[in-house]
Amino acid sequence: MATREVTCPGCRGAAQYSAANAYRPFCSKRCRDADLGAWASEAFRLPVEALGDDELPQDTGPELH
Repeated sequence: MATREVTCPGCRGAAQYSAANAYRPFCSKRCRDADLGAWASEAFRLPVEALGDDELPQDTGPELH
């Protein structure tokens, strides 16, 4: 079976996608750790549109149960 080559999401270089590459789909430990650090520091976020004053949720105080 041929080894599949993919693009490393970290450095955009070539990475071997096989059981022999413990860091797949990354090419190296450095790229994998950089990606993990970006997630941990919340660098990956979904864009959010700013709400106008009339669209903000109204604070009704603490909920009592």
